[in-house]
Amino acid sequence: MASKNQIHVGGVPIGGGAPVAVQTMTKTETADIEATLAQIKRVADAGADLVRCAVPREKDAEALRTIVRESPIPVIADIHFNHTLALKALDAGAHCIRINPGNIGGPEKVAEVVARAKQLDRPMRIGVNSGSLPAHLRELEYSNPVDALVTAAVEFVELMERLDFTNFKVSMKSTSVPNTIASNRQLAERIPYPLHLGITEAGTKWSGSLKSAVGLGTLLADDIGDTIRISLSTFHAEEEVKVAWEILKALRLRRRGPELIACPTCGRLQFDMDTVVAEVEKRLEAYEDPIQVSVLGCAVNGIGEARHADFGITGAKDMGMIYAKGEPLKKVPTAQLVDELFKEIDRYYAAGKQLVRDDASAAEAAQWLSENEDATAMTPERLAALEAAAAEQEAAEAAGQTGESAATPPDAGELNGARLDESVSPVAGRRFTRA
Repeated sequence: MASKNQIHVGGVPIGGGAPVAVQTMTKTETADIEATLAQIKRVADAGADLVRCAVPREKDAEALRTIVRESPIPVIADIHFNHTLALKALDAGAHCIRINPGNIGGPEKVAEVVARAKQLDRPMRIGVNSGSLPAHLRELEYSNPVDALVTAAVEFVELMERLDFTNFKVSMKSTSVPNTIASNRQLAERIPYPLHLGITEAGTKWSGSLKSAVGLGTLLADDIGDTIRISLSTFHAEEEVKVAWEILKALRLRRRGPELIACPTCGRLQFDMDTVVAEVEKRLEAYEDPIQVSVLGCAVNGIGEARHADFGITGAKDMGMIYAKGEPLKKVPTAQLVDELFKEIDRYYAAGKQLVRDDASAAEAAQWLSENEDATAMTPERLAALEAAAAEQEAAEAAGQTGESAATPPDAGELNGARLDESVSPVAGRRFTRA
């Protein structure tokens, strides 16, 4: 369930129905102001709404004065072990501070930090990590790690409430994807405060991205989570931001920049689609508008698999086709597919987001498609035609109509020459044919 409460980190709303915020953490030494600001600007360009900086020393807290002033996005100070650094970070202007219940000290020290946050009207994040739980919960962590995480979070929430402080969000992170999912599901049922999601120490760009997508995607699909951070073993923080956005875009939670749709390739492929997809993806980075662009490897998928795409290409050995919104635009040599695709995209924007279509070229492309598509393939359009005809026949029979007044659907085994003998299919209920 979405969190009831809402806080603001700088000007960014968190929780209470606000869009899921993307954050990352700088990889630089915070005291190196020039390098830290340069990285913050890169992650902001990549789409980060918030950025967190480690503050392990006093010189890092002092550097925050300049960093906060010059940062294009709100800055969160990440504090462990030393609660006085949290006080200094707040005084330096940090828009939010993160403290860890497992290592920040007792309730008295927490109360000092809360008092300063109240005075300055700044939010806090309570960050519970599986690797640094409070001492009294470490035995429970071995027997029931999910209960240990939830207990640590709830105990700290109760402390915040005793201190009459509600301007905070909570995170519970584990290196275990199942534990992260289970603990956040439980906590979401118990508290109204915003939740920050992440898989801690997830791994490399490859494995960490997959673990994060599974863990965070599962929770976000359940409407749990208000802000996310992808934790990857990379010095390029903007890569974390890119992965976060791909997760949000995949779930249709937020849109930013183009979305690329590409088929997985198979034995029907007749051109170097791998290099085409890579080039299209690279060139799309120059566009900020959230358009959908599809790259399909053959005419079997044709247009139907990505009819909703704003623009797309489908190719064959020597020739290919460019289409828009499910309709053919023009036929071009395979070697020119990418260049011609972007010419059409640029023409679309130059015309004020109006599609510019040449009827003769579109007709030529449609003819090419009809000559190259697989007449035996059960495309979405053919399935839709079968289902519509069957529904019409069923409605007519229900109304008692007979003879010529009742629509007669095409034989399920004869539409466009396709044979739909499901009794020989290795997957029951699937409509497709095999040579």
